[in-house]
Amino acid sequence: MKTFRWRQWLVLAVFLLIVGFTAFKAVHTARAVIYWKPHRDEPIRGWMSVGYVAHSYHVPPYVLHQALGLPLTPLDKRPLRNIAKMQHRSMDEIRAILQNAIIHARPPYPPPPPPPPDQSPDQGKSP
Repeated sequence: MKTFRWRQWLVLAVFLLIVGFTAFKAVHTARAVIYWKPHRDEPIRGWMSVGYVAHSYHVPPYVLHQALGLPLTPLDKRPLRNIAKMQHRSMDEIRAILQNAIIHARPPYPPPPPPPPDQSPDQGKSP
């Protein structure tokens, strides 16, 4: 019986890495699908972020940011209770504002307009 040469071992190692990575991504994707299926239209709670609510209710995050009067920063991961404190509002007010925005972003209402263009002074400049 012949032994593998170093190139054959290298090909085998690369193949196993690719199979492992593919399996990892498949499990990750399956877990995300399984998680989000029962979490649709979940009641809005203080621990949720604007992005979480947008994902759960299938509305664009910028619609909820605009409704709350927040800057259009997609990576804002603050909980809603912190946003409520910052704006001197109750969680019930925040919840009502978000639910109203969600209702008007879904059919039978017309789809929301696209987000406004970024007005930052750095726009168009390379680092």
